[in-house]
Amino acid sequence: MTTIPYRTALIVGAGSGISASVARGLAGAGLKVGLAARNIDKLAPLAGEIGAERFVVDAVDPAAVARLFEEADSRLGSPEVVLYNASARAPGPIAEIDPEAARKAIEISAYGGFLVVQQAAKRMLPKKHGAILLTGASASVKGFRHSAIFAMGKFALRGLAQAVARELHPQGIHVAHFNIDGGVRSARRPDPADRPDSTLDPDAIAQTYIEVLRQPRSAWSQEIELRPWVETF
Repeated sequence: MTTIPYRTALIVGAGSGISASVARGLAGAGLKVGLAARNIDKLAPLAGEIGAERFVVDAVDPAAVARLFEEADSRLGSPEVVLYNASARAPGPIAEIDPEAARKAIEISAYGGFLVVQQAAKRMLPKKHGAILLTGASASVKGFRHSAIFAMGKFALRGLAQAVARELHPQGIHVAHFNIDGGVRSARRPDPADRPDSTLDPDAIAQTYIEVLRQPRSAWSQEIELRPWVETF
């Protein structure tokens, strides 16, 4: 098995589900891991389990994101893998959505991604080394009824991933966007008894994130689409 060519990782928007599974996978592969979120109390069990550092951040505040990376540089080491996993929704009929809620949701899903990618790139470019991972969703490629705001944010994040990949891949920095095209399994969202594996197992998703980090640069993936095997499309 190819060794992951990175030593440190920072996950922004960390929580349960995908980001927790990726954090465990990275720690298991020998990387030092940092977990960043607004509320770091919820991260204490995971951080204790894998020996991760915790960081408080408001991902839509430029000064807070810059401070996050400065703290990570000091306490973790300059992050060589950065995962942006934060997103937000403002669901409802388009005529009834609160404009302020819509603005905040788009900021978290997209503008926060820009701020984090920018800080990551500043550190990776001088070394021509690193990986930036962005978590997308079905809404990254198709807008659903009553989900316009989530689609706007995820479409924007996907556009960021595509543009930055074209800029940074030739500089030795791997940028990958993951379209999580289906429901993610959790304690609150188990598989129906009559449809096993009809949701995406977060540990299985994480396995793909980890394998992308092992890819030789002669064949880097820029976008990965993951969906449950039972889906018809």
